[in-house]
Order: sequence, then structure tokens, then C-alpha cells
Amino acid sequence: MTAYADFYRRSLDDRDAFWAEQARLIDWQTPPQAVCDWSQPPFARWFSGGTTNLCHNAVDRHLKDRADQPALIYVSSETGEEKVYTFRELHSEVQRAAAMLKALGVRKGDRVLVYMPMIAEAAFTMLACARIGAVHSVVFGGFASVSLASRIEDAQPRLIVSADAGSRAGKVLAYKPLLDEAIRLSSHKPEAVLMVNRGLAPMTMQPGRDHGWTGLGEQHRGAQVPCEWLDAGDISYTIYTSGTTGRPKGVQRDTGGYAVALAASMKHIFAGNAGETYFSTSDIGWVVGHSYIVYGPLIAGMATIMYEGLPIRPDAGIWWSLVEKYKVTVMFSAPTAVRVLRKQDPAFLKKYDLSSLRALFLAGEPLDEPTGRWISDSLGVPIIDNYWQTESGWPILTVANGVEKMPSKFGSPGVPMYGYNVKLLHESTGEELTGANEKGVVVIEGPTPPGFMQTVWRDDERFVNTYWKSIPGKLVYSTFDWGIRDEDGYFYILGRTDDVINVAGHRLGTREIEESISSHPNVAEVAVVGVADALKGQVAMAFVVARDTTALTDDAALLRLEGDIMKQVDGQLGAVARPARVRFVSALPKTRSGKLLRRAIQAVCEGRDAGDLTTIEDPSALQQIRDLLAK
Repeated sequence: MTAYADFYRRSLDDRDAFWAEQARLIDWQTPPQAVCDWSQPPFARWFSGGTTNLCHNAVDRHLKDRADQPALIYVSSETGEEKVYTFRELHSEVQRAAAMLKALGVRKGDRVLVYMPMIAEAAFTMLACARIGAVHSVVFGGFASVSLASRIEDAQPRLIVSADAGSRAGKVLAYKPLLDEAIRLSSHKPEAVLMVNRGLAPMTMQPGRDHGWTGLGEQHRGAQVPCEWLDAGDISYTIYTSGTTGRPKGVQRDTGGYAVALAASMKHIFAGNAGETYFSTSDIGWVVGHSYIVYGPLIAGMATIMYEGLPIRPDAGIWWSLVEKYKVTVMFSAPTAVRVLRKQDPAFLKKYDLSSLRALFLAGEPLDEPTGRWISDSLGVPIIDNYWQTESGWPILTVANGVEKMPSKFGSPGVPMYGYNVKLLHESTGEELTGANEKGVVVIEGPTPPGFMQTVWRDDERFVNTYWKSIPGKLVYSTFDWGIRDEDGYFYILGRTDDVINVAGHRLGTREIEESISSHPNVAEVAVVGVADALKGQVAMAFVVARDTTALTDDAALLRLEGDIMKQVDGQLGAVARPARVRFVSALPKTRSGKLLRRAIQAVCEGRDAGDLTTIEDPSALQQIRDLLAK
């Protein structure tokens, strides 16, 4: 067997010994008494009896050897700010933030909702929560009031930490009005709100509830707040992921298993070393930002770059200038960003010294071969695709070059990572598919490895029914993705089995977008599908049956209604969920039993054969969509 094949087999066949070794990569206050408790499937409990702290492992333990080395490098090409915090300075800022949280009544187990742009204070807040044992729930700063309200309602935070505004492409987005409206809409009211004032947008502060970061921070300058030692199974954070139905799911993560999983991944997958620099271009609102901007690199003793801005502002060389300046060794981005850069002048890639860079990791959506080949030729370093989910917390499929150098294949994220017993199953019979290039549902047999979600926040039943019972007769975790495996064991992901679409790495439930559009007074029916897009991977396309067509007599009227509907989606869900187009039809294609034929609509939009249409009630409804698209 090769080194990795042996490593992988041992992770499954000698699970406890394997993970006991990985657990030595972090500091424990009390060593674990057991490694894996799988006595109540599908709930895996890791490192029971052990006590540790994420913030201690990310910050405090490095003070002995690297106190004056860079830890957090904050860069905003939107505001022109750039600041390097050493581990010593980060330690001081996090303790000050922790003192502020405690002064506002936050205690161990309380939730703190974080609705912030990519600024250093967001990282301080997350680490401060981890330090005192509070549970942070970060909501992407681009979300609108209705989406934010549903998350406030579900998380029930004691405190919300936010900022006056974020900025994107030079355009300021004021957060405070969105936050105030979300609190108004939510049945749960936080006791306090802590606001960072960046000076980008005016803020109206509510006396008694709202507090300023700067003023409160002055009162706690030099504060010393010790780490709260948490049980390995204590909750570190919740993060919301889009689903196809119902309220957003709060993915709940533990403390000990997550710390071990991240430490192991930094060594075995990313091959990052203490004292080097890691640059993930993600956002803290997504799981990649949690695992590989804030916690993972810091746990490994690396400096981490936190970047606010676009890959092409002030020009298409901004990222590469940071690679040169901070001697980045490992970079993590998304195929969409690379496609954007591919359209720019190639001189920007040749302008900077990129010799420090050892690998570029890409995730969030499938990497197409032309994009992969272009960036590989341009950078001259391995381009490593990887596949995972909010639920998993760290890569499920990739290559572990820290264990053994393995070739990447364009179009494939790679092979199963250690600890993941990945299988392909037939979606209706549950039969395991072992042959090459057989299409099945990608599933994981339990126990799921450390760092994986524990459950759905406050809803164990939903966790079991949603994720573990979708394949008849099998208790396995479903990724809800179709996949095939080639003769070398490399997996290829073929898209969702449910109605979640992937727009530039952002997972969006089509049901959420449909519900938003349906609430427009002139919408009778709507179908939203994800359509392949060369730049973003997928975009949302909406097909609407209007209630009242009397005023929709010309293209100008249709465009006005389309604009109104898009504004509504913007207002309720945020610009990230806005459909690329809203098209108007007189009927939607359905089966005779009334089920919407979303797959057929998607196929027509992508120029593919719509497949078996024997159950369609009115073939002219699908033809109408074909005719619209042909115009």
C-alpha cells in the first residue's frame, strides 16, 4: 500500500489509536478519557472527558515561542487599511473583547450573534467567545433583514455584535438599519448590541441596548480574561446553512473534536508550518472562514490574512501583491474568483514574486478543467481541489499532500480523507456501488470524524431525519450530492440531489428564493432552478406566473415587474440570492399529480434534453420556456 492508503485505512480500522495520535496536536487541560463514543448512532461523541479551549490553542499556546510573530494580518482594499497583529497583540485584543462581552452579561453557553464585515474586530469577537465559552453564530454580512431575523430567532443570542457598514466594490452597505429591522421582526430580542463604528455610514444608537466598541473597549484596555476550560463536547459555535425547506438549519459544532480536526488538517492536508502565512479569500460568514481564516491557521501557529475586498480592486494584482508581501505559503480560494481573474491582464500574475507559494486550494463548487489548467500554468504550483460542506467543517475529499504527494485530477476534488468512510449508494435501493463510473449518492458511514457537526442546533430529530434517513434502509449521512468514482478511486461530484444551488460557492435553497418571490403581490406561482453559469458555477433563474397580466402588455412593463421582484429578493434575502433573470410564463410545467418539473426546466435552460416527460400535464408549458429562452 502507498503511504496515504495505509494512513487512510488505519484511520478507519484502528480508529481510536489513530485519533488519539491526532489529539496530541493540540493542548488539553484534562486529557480525554475516551476517544470515540458511538453508542448512540448517529451521534458521535469525540474525546469525552477531555477539556480544552479553542482560543487557547489558537492564541495563548503560541506566546511561549512566537509572541512577536505575525498572527492576524488585516487588509481592506475597500478602505485602504492594513494592520498586522502579532500573537501577543492578538492575545491582548481578544482578552479586551472577552472583557467587553462579559461586561454586557455574556456567560458560558450564551449565544453571541456576529453580523460583521471582514474586519479584525470580527476575529477578535469569535476568539473572545471561544475564550469564555460563549457560542458564536456568525451570519454573513450580506444577508438582509428577513434572513437575519430568522437566525436571531433560532439562535436566541444574548448579545449581537455588528458594525455600521460593510463595503464591496467601493459601495457602502449600511448594516445598522438592516440589523434594527431584523431585531424588530424577530420575536427574540437581544439584551445588548455592540457596534463597531468604521465611519462608513451614520448609525442611530438605541439608548440602553446599543453600545460602542471603542468606548467600551477603552474601559477594558489591558484586561486579563483567562480561558474557560470546556468539555470536548461543549458547543463551540453554530452556523446556518441553507436548506430546501423550513427554517435555516443551525449546524452545531463541538470544541475538542473541531480543534483536533483542524490541527490535523493543517498538517496532513494543507501542509502548513508554524511561522508561515496562510491566505484564505473566503468570508467569516461561511464555514471556510471559520475553519481556515480564524481557527485552523492560528492553531497551526501560522499568520492568517483576513481580506476585505474584491480580487480585482484596486487591480487584478491585489491578491498576488499580498502573496509577495507576506510570503504566503498556502492559499485557499474558489473557482469563481479564479474565473474572474482569468479575464484580467495576465501581466498581473507575472508582476509579483510568488515563489513562497506552495499550493493553491480551491473549493465551494466544482473546478472545471480549463480554469484549473490556466491557474496551474500561471502559478506553477499544485492546484488542489477539495470538497466539503458546512456540516463537515473540514475537507471530505481532496489529496493529503502532507502525508504523501498525490496527483490532482482536474474536475475531481480527490479521494476520501482520513476518518471519512465515503461510499456511493443507489438512491432508491441503498445498494453500494463499487464499480468505476457508477453514479450514486455520496454518503458517509458513521461514526463521522472529529470536527463534523454534532447535530442541528436545538433539533436532534431534524438532524437524524434530514441527514441520516434519506437512503431507504440505511443509517448513513447523505451529502445530497451525486458522484462517481473512477478506476483510481478519485471522486467526481455531479451536482445536488435536492434543490440547493451553488452560486459562486454560496449555497442557496431554491425554496427560500421561491418563497421570497411568492410574497410579491403580483406573483401567482414561481419555480426557481439553478442553471450552469461559466463564471459563477450556477445562477438562479426564476419563472413566474403573474396574478394580473392586464398591465403586462409590453417588454417595458415586464422589465419593471422583473426589477420589482429582484428588489424584493434583495430586501428579504440579500443580493447573493437575487435571480439572474425573472421570466414570465402563462403556466409552469407540472406532472399530472401537480408536481413542478424543476429538473426539466433546468435541462431546457441548460440546452439539454429534458428527459422522460411522460407524466407532464401540459407540454406547451415547457415549450413556452424553450421559446422564451430562444428569443
